[in-house]
Amino acid sequence: MAKETGHKIISVNRKARHEYFVDETYEAGIALFGTEVKSLRAGQVNLKDSYCEVREGELFLTGAHISPYEKGNVFNREPERDRKLLMHRREIMKLHGLVGREGYTLIPLSLYFKGSNVKVEVGLCRGKKLYDKRDTEAKRQANRDIERYAKSRSRNAD
Repeated sequence: MAKETGHKIISVNRKARHEYFVDETYEAGIALFGTEVKSLRAGQVNLKDSYCEVREGELFLTGAHISPYEKGNVFNREPERDRKLLMHRREIMKLHGLVGREGYTLIPLSLYFKGSNVKVEVGLCRGKKLYDKRDTEAKRQANRDIERYAKSRSRNAD
């Protein structure tokens, strides 16, 4: 039987796109236990204040909250434990160099199923200043106004 190839999004870190400029994105696997995967299938995850860090040549996801599985009893793990991300060593070393030298941060942008595997979209991000956030919000509002105006004009034309 053929494997499923679609992406099913589990969680999106919306705060990340508001707080940071995303320069590059990478896909990484994540090492999880069975009850954690069951919690993910139920959508019980929060990426809000999480980040990634390189320790001893390995990449870890820190601060992500995966709620304990209700029926998991002794097999449940700590909800906010550090989880190992799976990437090629060359990519990890490249990211480690960029984060250490150029002021970038590694932020998980989304968590999704790719086939039967859980993947994390990791963004190489730079922090936004307050005026950048205001500028982004002003552009978004202007685009909404333009769309609204164009929609009302097309209704009136009919």
